[in-house]
Amino acid sequence: MKLWTVAPLDKAEANEIQTEYGLPPIIAMLLQIRNIRTREEIEDFLFNESQIASPFEIKDMDKAARRVTQAIDSGELICVYGDYDADGVTSTALLYSYLAAVGANVIYYIPSRETEGYGMNKNAVDILNGKGVNLIVTVDNGIAANEEIAYAKTLGIETVVTDHHTPLKTIPDAVAVVDLHQKDCKSKFKQLSGVGVAFKLIMALEGEYCSVDALLDNYADLLSLGTIGDIVDLRGENRVFVKRGLESLKNTDRPGISALISASGLEDKPLTAGRVSFTLVPRINAVGRLGQSGKSVRLLLTEDEQEAAEIAGAMDTDNAERRQIESNILDQIDEKIRNNPSLLFDKVIVIDGRDWHQGVIGIVASRIKDAFGKPTIIISDDGQKAKASGRSVEGFPLCDAVAYCADLLNHYGGHPMAAGLSLESKNIELFRKRINKFADSFGKMPFDRLNIECKLNPAYISVDMVDDLSHLQPYGAGNPTPVFGFYNMKIQDIIPLSNNKHLRLSLVRGNTRLTAMMFFTSSQEFPFQKGETVDIAATLDISEYGGNRSVSVIVKDVKASADDTEAILESGRIFEDFCRTAVKNKNELRTILPERADFAEVYRYLRSQGEFHHKPEHMVHVFGNRISYGKIRVILEAMKQLGLIEFAEGIKSSRISLLSVSGRVDLETADIIRKIREALQ
Repeated sequence: MKLWTVAPLDKAEANEIQTEYGLPPIIAMLLQIRNIRTREEIEDFLFNESQIASPFEIKDMDKAARRVTQAIDSGELICVYGDYDADGVTSTALLYSYLAAVGANVIYYIPSRETEGYGMNKNAVDILNGKGVNLIVTVDNGIAANEEIAYAKTLGIETVVTDHHTPLKTIPDAVAVVDLHQKDCKSKFKQLSGVGVAFKLIMALEGEYCSVDALLDNYADLLSLGTIGDIVDLRGENRVFVKRGLESLKNTDRPGISALISASGLEDKPLTAGRVSFTLVPRINAVGRLGQSGKSVRLLLTEDEQEAAEIAGAMDTDNAERRQIESNILDQIDEKIRNNPSLLFDKVIVIDGRDWHQGVIGIVASRIKDAFGKPTIIISDDGQKAKASGRSVEGFPLCDAVAYCADLLNHYGGHPMAAGLSLESKNIELFRKRINKFADSFGKMPFDRLNIECKLNPAYISVDMVDDLSHLQPYGAGNPTPVFGFYNMKIQDIIPLSNNKHLRLSLVRGNTRLTAMMFFTSSQEFPFQKGETVDIAATLDISEYGGNRSVSVIVKDVKASADDTEAILESGRIFEDFCRTAVKNKNELRTILPERADFAEVYRYLRSQGEFHHKPEHMVHVFGNRISYGKIRVILEAMKQLGLIEFAEGIKSSRISLLSVSGRVDLETADIIRKIREALQ
């Protein structure tokens, strides 16, 4: 369950924007909501197709360009040292392609995620030294490679760093360090991905006669893949890269990208940033997650159509394998949670497993975070050492939480929304306690949120309005696909589709009917019935069939209109805190102590149903908000302790089933009731 938040809207300012710039009302409104309000901001956002700032705004770019030019002119062997994700792979292909085209003596190197890990390592430096490399140019890494760059220097190898990650306290002793996040870097736009920084280096190498348009014509396809893949804000220069890149991808002359598009099933579909993000990028990343990133670079560089088709097909297979590995880990976690529900009571969920594939635990952490609305860290343990990846909710700085546990960790890093770390296996349990100690001291933990642009009257929707939304594309980080709230919609029909894999909902408000699609939800998983009134959060798109165009409403979340989501979440948190022996406020504790009548109502309902398969918070709606969520959780726990029910909560669903019991049962004897009463004395 997510807490819905509707963005504030200044209607007067939105009207001014609409009038002054002659924009459609929905666009003016969304620009105001997204704080794009001045003429310069609006024109850059809506109309900029090629304006990119000088690369020499970036600290050390002049030094980097001079050293690389020197290496090109003198025939020194240059190595482009990349990374195994989509940003690193496209950065490598981009810079390697350019250097090869201008006659440089150049090779590339991608470290193995499985055996070498992220960034430069000394063994790789030794390999490159053996090949006769004179200059290493890092892309999408290097800012933290102090030791490795110093080691390379002892071997006579110089290094130019191009990176976009946050510098450490000590900057590497390289010929040039090109990173926009250095304190004394005067570049205005700081949100470039690694491939964006590599492109800026190419601009610098082109010199005063650089044609940005010509470079974008040549490289925007690679630029857009890496920029979208790295989930950087699609504002400013990144927006230019992706706008131009989506056009280039449709007409790319790179056999590898064409083969990847074909293998992904996108050949006859419009290429949007969303399709690139969810279809092309995962295939590139899957290869890196399985330890074979060199395959991705070869795909992007090959001129041979047959080789391209073979590699793209293999990448498709790799992606399917990655999904299966991910599914297997999620199944194991689901079982762990059902067997040990106390894992979910922690403010930060920490779950470990033996030999889970390190390449997918970040994706798994994101899935668990979405399912339970809490910061989540998933740990892969080999029995001696462990590696972990975490994802957070907005408002909780996961990097700070991890840093609080620094003395238990071998390595760590990240940002507020994601983190990675490694530690000794023996410290896993202590780490779980320590990071939750940080959460306890953090103050009020934020709930996972669903951000809604605005409430919409369904009567306002039209094909023309949805067409107008295309002005905001491409969508992505920093410029998400607009999510609209449709409130007080009565469910007229629930129609299963594709063997009950998806649902079509028929909704009505007043005289307006709305048809909405809810994907990957079966009729059994959908918790509402015909005739009930719900709110839906949805995105809007255009469907075309038989030459006809219609509005497609895609449901992202649904809740009962009468429910107070924040009250439900707050009540559930009091229950969880009590289970962790953390509730000290007696007034709060009284709000989750059920009365005998509450027990009776829950028992009668379960007896009438036999089984309940939805998330337990939906019971608040079932009982018309008469019983708080905290009370419902206490009742279920008491009934479980007394052998009245079986109750298992999983990632996607729960199962509560009534057991047959002979004789009367005294509810007051349940351990949880006894403990609450003791705490209230």
